[in-house]
Amino acid sequence: MSGIYIHIPFCKQACHYCNFHFSTSLKKRDELVLALAKELELRKDEFENTTVETIYFGGGTPSLLSIEELEFLIQQVYKNYKVSEAPEITLEANPDDLIQAKLLVREESSTIFEAYKRIGINRLSIGIQSFFEEDLKLMNRAHNSQEATSCLEEATRYFDNISIDLIYGIPGLTIAQWQKNIEIALSFGIPHISSYVLTVEPKTAFESFIKKGIIENVDDDLSHEQFHILVEALEAHGYVHYELSSFGKKGFFSRNNSAYWQGKPYIGIGPSAHSFSGNERSWNIQNNSKYITAIEAGTFPRETETLSANDRFNEYVMIGLRTVWGVSLQKIEVNYGLDYKKHLLEHAQTFINQQLLYIEDETLLVTKKGEFLSDGIASDLFIMD
Repeated sequence: MSGIYIHIPFCKQACHYCNFHFSTSLKKRDELVLALAKELELRKDEFENTTVETIYFGGGTPSLLSIEELEFLIQQVYKNYKVSEAPEITLEANPDDLIQAKLLVREESSTIFEAYKRIGINRLSIGIQSFFEEDLKLMNRAHNSQEATSCLEEATRYFDNISIDLIYGIPGLTIAQWQKNIEIALSFGIPHISSYVLTVEPKTAFESFIKKGIIENVDDDLSHEQFHILVEALEAHGYVHYELSSFGKKGFFSRNNSAYWQGKPYIGIGPSAHSFSGNERSWNIQNNSKYITAIEAGTFPRETETLSANDRFNEYVMIGLRTVWGVSLQKIEVNYGLDYKKHLLEHAQTFINQQLLYIEDETLLVTKKGEFLSDGIASDLFIMD
């Protein structure tokens, strides 16, 4: 199976924690949509013998596009690629876009949700982040608390497959407030929750605020505690913690993201989008104008990196330890050789002794104690060139 990721690089405003590529100017929106369609056509040979099983609109804010624009791009995928009979088609969306949308469509759909379903979108990923007004203002989110709850009330009437994002570790977010965020999310019966610790990225507003003393830095100990509260609460309600930041009811794991974590190939369309073929990784230029100009000329504005055996090993270890699938020792030996397996076992032993890792059925996995630390543990297991 393979996936196609389509990056929509537009936002109403800049969230204070975000360092993704986006523009708050929509001046080149029409040209950008046409360029996305053309890149899909130009790259169809890459998936000539592969079936596309997931289409993911990410961003940025894909819900800023009109129904007609989204439908056009979905049609371009079907026109140029072999698509499975029941693909997962996900749209990232912000609550304010869904609530404020006023639609005039050919079939006279009464809501934005019905229109999305009509064009083939069958999964929504909604950026809630928090149900508290003060958190949303601190992060400079475009929606408010009322829009967050109103959006979910409406969305759950039309979609079964919904994911929401929640952020913990926000400066000032108390344990009680975090528990309330989880409680509200659970009350809507959402089958998938992605939850991330707030990270202070370079060149973001948050980094500037912290340096100037306007807000406190992220409290790592409090973040760790909020993570464990999250895991305990969601698992108690039947969610599977199948990846470090991802919780899903059975049958509602993200097929798109699961394919990434299992090393399946994917094509990234749009400025800044990444692609993976198995042995190579590539990424498009992070500039809308230069991207559009290059695609219009029929060239690819991207850089490509050929992954060494060490690169592939390190990536597999990093991803594997974040998931319930773990790191297969047999796969390490078959794909990379006995020396890689010996290296992994030798360097993992310290963490096994600390009860952060364990081995079961020839698979290396993180313990409950080690989950929050999995990325750091993985980096200590890497082989450096």
